[in-house]
Formats: sequence, C-alpha cells, structure tokens
Amino acid sequence: MKITGLKTHLYETKNKRVVGDANSPAGRRLQSGLLIEIETDEGLTGYSSAGAGAKPQIESMFNRALKGKDPRNVTGITKQMIDYAFKGGHGGIVNEAIACLDIGLWDLKAKANNEPLWKTLGGLTPKARAYASGLDIPMTDENLKKWYEKMASWGFDGGKLKIGLNQDDDIRRIGIMKDALSVNSKHPLIMIDSNEYWSPKQAIRFISEIEETFDLTWAEEPARRWDFIGLKKVSDGIKTAVCAGENLKTLGDFLPYFHYKSADVIQVSSGIGGVTVAMRLADAAYGFELPITLGGSFGHIHAHMATAIPNFMIMEITQEEPDPCISWDVTFEGGYAIPGNKPGIGVEINRDALENLRVDKTSPHTQSSPFGRRSGAGLYQDPPSTEERANAKKLNS
Repeated sequence: MKITGLKTHLYETKNKRVVGDANSPAGRRLQSGLLIEIETDEGLTGYSSAGAGAKPQIESMFNRALKGKDPRNVTGITKQMIDYAFKGGHGGIVNEAIACLDIGLWDLKAKANNEPLWKTLGGLTPKARAYASGLDIPMTDENLKKWYEKMASWGFDGGKLKIGLNQDDDIRRIGIMKDALSVNSKHPLIMIDSNEYWSPKQAIRFISEIEETFDLTWAEEPARRWDFIGLKKVSDGIKTAVCAGENLKTLGDFLPYFHYKSADVIQVSSGIGGVTVAMRLADAAYGFELPITLGGSFGHIHAHMATAIPNFMIMEITQEEPDPCISWDVTFEGGYAIPGNKPGIGVEINRDALENLRVDKTSPHTQSSPFGRRSGAGLYQDPPSTEERANAKKLNS
C-alpha cells in the first residue's frame, strides 16, 4: 500500500452553545476546522483534522515525509517528520501538522487491518471512563445547569468547570454543576480549570478556599504550563491534585514535570504529536506511577487510545454531538465513552454539509482562544467587562 495524495477541506460552523474560558469570557459560537484526507493506491482513505492555520505545514510535511510511503509504517514516518522539524523545533503549528498527519496514518493502519483503532493499539475492552467539560465561563447559570443536566442524563458523574475570573461566581457555579451531576453519584467528580490564568500563590489561595466547600478531583493548569516549580508549589500547597500537560508538545517538555513531580495527573493528547507521541508520553508517565487523563479529540479518538493505556484515569468530553461535517463511531453510556467496531477511528465525512460550509478563508476569532491571554493573568483577577458580558449574553440566547 502506498500513499498517493492529500485533500484538505477548510470550513466554518457554529457551535450549538457558547463556549469560552478565563482568556475568552466573551465567548464564541463560530469555529473553523480543517479536515484532511490521506489517499492510498488501494482505495483506503485516512481522516484527520487540524486548525486552519496548519494547512501549509500539513501540505509541506505530507510531500516531504508521507507521499509514496506505506501508511502502516506510521511510527517510523512520524519519527521522520519530527526529525525533519528538528532544527526549528516541532512545537506550535509544526506539531499540529505532525499530529494531524499521524492520526490520519493510524486511521489507515487500522483500516488496513480491517479493525477499529482500539484493537490495532492492543486494547482489550472498548470502554473509557469520561467526564463532561463545558468550556463554560460565558454560559449563563441557567444554561450551565441545563447543559450539565443533559450530560448527567447520559450517565456522566464527573464534570469540569472553567473558572478563574471571579471567586464568588466560581464557587456558585461549581455548586450548579455538582447538583446537576449528583443524580448519578452522591460524590460526583469535580474538576476545575483556570487555564493558566493564576500565579502559583493566587492558585493556592483560591483553590484552598474552594476546598472548604467542595471535594475537588483536580485543579487543571493552576499556573503557567512551563512553570514546573510553580506547579509543584501549588501541588504541595493544596489538598487537590494538580493536573497539567495538555499544552506541552514533546517528551523534553514533560521531563521537568516528571523530575520535579510538578503534576499529580498528567494530561496527554493526540494533539501532542498524534497518537504515536501521546502513547509514548503515557508510557513515560506510567514509569513514574502517574495517572493519565486525555482531553477532547477529533472524533473522540481518545476513546480508542484509552483502552491501551494502563495508567489511564478518565477522558474529557467537550463535544457531545458531532459537528455537521463528521460522524463518529463512539457512543456514551453510563459515564463511559465506548468506541465501536468500524475499521479505523470510525469517523465519516458528511460531504453535503462539508460542501455547504466550505470557506476559502476563515473568519477572525474562530480559534480555540481567539482573544489570546487575558489581561491581569498571574497578577490580579480581571472579571468580564460590561461588553464581554453583553456578548456572552447575546450568544447564550
């Protein structure tokens, strides 16, 4: 089998709900996506996805590292992609391109085996514990309650709330989320995520106050991603576990975490160099007896990966329903994500919807954090402005 071609499809769509975090409390609904297809001479096609800005890097890396090769040699091809990017480093958009292509190669490898990815990876039981994650700072209290009640109706007994800008609001809204999820457990898992907005000292102070009311499972990114000393300080200063790592990109980035015991729960993702690199990072964490959590992912590919990670703890569900351009072979039952038996990662493209939503150029503010890092980060809390609240209210309606 040989790789023969690459197709890319840029599109925009609207979320069914407003989303945002401490860095973008005004919220957004419009989002962009880049679907890719890796074609072969045997009629099999591998699917994947990336941000719109990665398109030039994906095309360049495809021509250099993938074209003409056998996709079943995915780990070797991914090593070659990383080696090609060595001098300039393989973070940022380069990493996104490598991750995107690696996922498409794994889709092809599993399809060539005529089995779902979880079997190709060596998983035994197709079942991964999951929690609901609302990306919910711009949501009204009413909509927050409705969304977590909906997720609770699917069996989820854990949730993660975006926090960081106003302590009174955060404590009230954690209670709303907990009440909604309590129908499935007297003690639902409660995670909080301040998206690197606090300094270590702020994090210790604010989280300690929250701990007086709630039993927290973890506090995610309570300090800057590269501040391994600060993260360790937070971990030592609170009762709650510190969860971090989703914005790191290489094994080298994670080494200080392992060496200094900076995080109690390690986040890896298929966005970190694809399936290949993420699985290696999970193995590294296993050597340090650290649990792994997996974030949101294209087509819920993490549900496949989780089955083959011995130190897997739980995975994040941020998108309960597919966007109009794809379908996936993952279902949710009893608080678990259950990958199906379709060959590959189980993603199919809705061609009609893709054609209707196709764009030549994406609109501003369609990325995951369109407004960058918020003012006051690491210094003081900067609550949403009147304009930001008005925008969020408009998007909630």
